[in-house]
Amino acid sequence: MIIIFWISIFLIVYTFVGYGFVLYILVKIKAIFNKPFSFKKEAVLPTVTVLIAAYNEEDIIEEKIENTLTLNYPKDKMQVIFITDGSSDSTAEKVRGFNDVTLLHEDTRAGKMAAIKRAIPFIQGEITVFTDANTFLNKDALLELVKHYQNPKVGAVAGEKRILVEEVADASSAGEGFYWKYESKLKKWDYELYSNVGAAGELFTIRTALYQPVESDTIIDDHMIAMRIAENGYIIAYEPGAYAMETASADVKEELKRKIRIAAGGIQSILRLKKAANPFHNPVFTFQYISHRVLRWTITPFLLFLVFILNAIIAVNTQSAFYQVFFVLQILFYALSLTGYYFESRNIRIKALFIPYYFCVMNYAVLAGIIRYYQKNQSAAWEKSKRKI
Repeated sequence: MIIIFWISIFLIVYTFVGYGFVLYILVKIKAIFNKPFSFKKEAVLPTVTVLIAAYNEEDIIEEKIENTLTLNYPKDKMQVIFITDGSSDSTAEKVRGFNDVTLLHEDTRAGKMAAIKRAIPFIQGEITVFTDANTFLNKDALLELVKHYQNPKVGAVAGEKRILVEEVADASSAGEGFYWKYESKLKKWDYELYSNVGAAGELFTIRTALYQPVESDTIIDDHMIAMRIAENGYIIAYEPGAYAMETASADVKEELKRKIRIAAGGIQSILRLKKAANPFHNPVFTFQYISHRVLRWTITPFLLFLVFILNAIIAVNTQSAFYQVFFVLQILFYALSLTGYYFESRNIRIKALFIPYYFCVMNYAVLAGIIRYYQKNQSAAWEKSKRKI
């Protein structure tokens, strides 16, 4: 029992903190023996297609189009496509008002991956840029992303996601903002070691010729598109100089809905990405993939429950002061999380309580996502989450 307890503790700490330390050390060791790839400033720019799937985004779609069309990139090398399948508001009509944009619209809503598949034959760019309708890119985003394709080993490039956090933030804003800052650091080190292990739909690119068909019922399409390319031996680069900005979810309830969907998609992707999990195919990539993704999306939330129960049993049966103190600390942590929930529900802002609360929400979302996936209750149709205004 004690052995299982400590193995569980190790895996939990490794998943959320330890992998970051290990990654940092490995990157420093690698830097001694390998120089990073050197980019040419005067390289010929490739043609790009910016692909945006939008569902009922009438309030923000014109601002998104203007943001896209004013990016620093030669206009004769940039194609912009909007897919508005299933939109029942004025999104499609507003897109039609822009001459420099191609609109693909169908009344049927079959899911984001089905919409992307329908758009593939219309893509003309050597590089395809995927970005969400509710995010805004920095001016040089495309220039920063495409420079990585000077390296022939790179098949996809992930940009950075930034959450706009208010000075007086609630749990969804503060927790999500802190989470993505930490994620961005891990992605940076992942790439410096070898490769990223996925991409976020807010902003990522691929070599169009490397696109691999992904099942239409795919829940997290961005992750699967990038990972299929990585499974074929290409690197997923990471570029923090290209970023997509968006507001946090409207509240923790909306963030939880989004996290549960991602968790269900995570389980689906793990079952389908068999090469990525095979250490004989690419041991370094598999190490990164399991450490950064698989552990989070599978056993770690269950281990949190197991550690709590085992700790209680050991503390009672051994009368050990260490295990008793450790159990009290666990109770205190979850009490802080519940207090954070209580204050959040009453619109009281105490940032110190948001981290334990958001941590518990994230792990609950994984459990709920696993259950939802196996009950087949998760649709592939993307759900528009409410964001802060």
